[in-house]
Amino acid sequence: MKSAISISLPDDLRVEIDRVAKAEGVSRSDIVRKAVCDYLFVRRFRALRKTMVAKVSRQEACTDQDVFERMS
Repeated sequence: MKSAISISLPDDLRVEIDRVAKAEGVSRSDIVRKAVCDYLFVRRFRALRKTMVAKVSRQEACTDQDVFERMS
């Protein structure tokens, strides 16, 4: 299910989004959607990294497999 939201952007940012959308042949919504997805992924990654660093310091997880299992 999709929902529409309204956001306010500075003119220079809107112009840049429009330029990129035109160059890539996608919609403005596609650019913003991808940016939000990327932002949320980075937030989740940073939270996981923080958790993993704490566990490694307690020696609860320290292999690539441990990291992979927690990310999957």
